[in-house]
Amino acid sequence: MPEPKTRTLDLPGASLRYDMREAETQSDEPVLLMIGYPMAASGFTSLAGHFGDRTVVTYDPRGVDRSESETPGGDSTPDDRAADLHELVSELGDEPVEIFASSGGAVNALALVAKHPEQVRTLVAHEPPAAALLPDRGQALPAIVDIHETYMRDGFGPGMAKFLALTSLKGPIPAGFADQPVDAAALGFPTEDDGTRDDPMLGQSIIATTHYEYDFDALRAAPTRIVIGAGAESESEMAHRGALAVAERLGTEPVIFPSHHGGFLGGEFGWAGEPDAFAAKLREVLAG
Repeated sequence: MPEPKTRTLDLPGASLRYDMREAETQSDEPVLLMIGYPMAASGFTSLAGHFGDRTVVTYDPRGVDRSESETPGGDSTPDDRAADLHELVSELGDEPVEIFASSGGAVNALALVAKHPEQVRTLVAHEPPAAALLPDRGQALPAIVDIHETYMRDGFGPGMAKFLALTSLKGPIPAGFADQPVDAAALGFPTEDDGTRDDPMLGQSIIATTHYEYDFDALRAAPTRIVIGAGAESESEMAHRGALAVAERLGTEPVIFPSHHGGFLGGEFGWAGEPDAFAAKLREVLAG
């Protein structure tokens, strides 16, 4: 696949970097936009490589990696990020795009479709962490708030340790889960606080993303084809269960993808999924 061309989109309060990989041959397929949150464009390198027959665009969300923001603490909401996506898709041209969206990116993409459905032909939203829709949200939401508060009080390592403990848990969140101690060192995270508080995930955005209230009326009325995906190996984890809850509210059947929450990864962050099988499933889903 040709090397991506990096471009810049200047917006009020932000400067977004995005990468465009042109199709290797002439293609009539719409642009395929791959997005995550807070994951940057670099997380889609392996997956994008499987779609050389069409133009693929990836981007760094506001305040993440190469993209700049006047408020770098990660305190944006899915609606804010959807507004950025609206501008990005507008920049790409007049035709509607197709979107593969992962995790928080799936939340942002659903917010985009609710407001600008004409911009998206097909959305594949993989494991949106819709904790507010879970039957055990009374335990899940306080546990998420505790992750943020732990990060703000004790720093990155303790916050990430609690995040991993929650997101890898199988089944409903038990009562009092937020009060359970977690050993950051045992999980490989630093225990010393470096004083920084600018992590885009552990900042305020973790609350805004998981607590987001979807406009299901608008989503059900949208002409956009919306497919909700969930990982085969992440069954009963919070993000998987959130995906099933979103699909149920939309009145659709979820599609099970190979591997786990990051099943499309090829080791970009030392955590590989099954990118070949995942890409094949995504191609099948996009083909309808």
